[in-house]
Amino acid sequence: MPQFSEITTDLAQLAIELPSWAFGNSGTRFRVFGQPGVPRDPFEKIADAAQVHRHTGLAPSVALHIPWDRVDDFDRLRAHAADLGVALGTINSNTFQDDAYMLGSLAHHDPKVRQQAIDHHFACIDIMGATGSRDLKIWLADGSNYPGQADIRSRQDWLAESLATIYERIGDDQRLVLEYKFFEPAFYHTDVPDWGTAFAQVQALGDRAVVCLDTGHHAPGTNIEFIVAQLLRLRKLGSFDFNSRFYADDDLIVGAADPFQLYRIMVEVIRGGGLDPTSGVAFMLDQCHNIEAKIPGQIRSVLNVQEMTARALLLDRDALAAAQQSGDVLAANEIMMDAFYTDVRGALAAWRSSRGLPEDPMAAYAASGYADQIAQARQGGAQAGWGA
Repeated sequence: MPQFSEITTDLAQLAIELPSWAFGNSGTRFRVFGQPGVPRDPFEKIADAAQVHRHTGLAPSVALHIPWDRVDDFDRLRAHAADLGVALGTINSNTFQDDAYMLGSLAHHDPKVRQQAIDHHFACIDIMGATGSRDLKIWLADGSNYPGQADIRSRQDWLAESLATIYERIGDDQRLVLEYKFFEPAFYHTDVPDWGTAFAQVQALGDRAVVCLDTGHHAPGTNIEFIVAQLLRLRKLGSFDFNSRFYADDDLIVGAADPFQLYRIMVEVIRGGGLDPTSGVAFMLDQCHNIEAKIPGQIRSVLNVQEMTARALLLDRDALAAAQQSGDVLAANEIMMDAFYTDVRGALAAWRSSRGLPEDPMAAYAASGYADQIAQARQGGAQAGWGA
């Protein structure tokens, strides 16, 4: 097994984009819960995201959601982020909250609705030009609830036409990233339900169209690391949304439900070269902190990803390959488990300290007084949350 000192160069490549919406109020279908100090606008969201990067060194960019994060002056927002030591990242579109999208958006049966959704993505592309963003991420709520409600095949054709129109508008240095989800809010069929459908759609578009994998968007029991390996092999894994789930799309803190799954995923990410900055794979959190504090929740998540990445880097791949080639099933599994069970917390704390970062970012943030500061300063106004 490699020594920790041998993996730090690779470990330093890990960068995780934060979602602006994770800092707003969120909740369940039954209630959205408010918290003191929650941001009231995108500028305050970015200030909070910058705290995560300040304490961990792991989160150098912030993804925006349009129209939730629309501002009058994106140049000013970009400069604000730079002043705080972070950058603006992925632009996420929203075609699931307007009344017109009740029966779909890019796959809607009505060409007028499809055009409305296309125009929204054109506006997002304009924002990408102002923010310097590379990726336009598209997640669709499109689908149906009842057999016979919609023509499933035609909707795939309409979706392909819509995506092609959007793809023609993106710049040479930009990408279209298509996200899939097993179900919800459509319950009978979803127009982009799995990685195969997403792959088929982006493959038809071109090299600058790739797939986003969200760890919460799969049927129970799905082998997510296999999908990671396959998409990396096909050079179509463009983006990776980290969260955790017990039942469905729970959007919990990364690794909360199954740390071993996170480890297995990172083993395949590393095996496929996804940790290399030249791979183009963008790692991001996609979470809703319903009952926990927002900033510590994001800190905990990026630290969990870092810990499992370190364990995956410690995997003795030469020994594993030898065991696999010899057909030694138990030895191969033991080698996998040895790396997973390695406690890297002390080594990570010392490594963070050597890089000028807090040994314990959670404790450092708690001691910083920032939470009390924003609770006092952010009095009045409308707090950001779902839909804003």
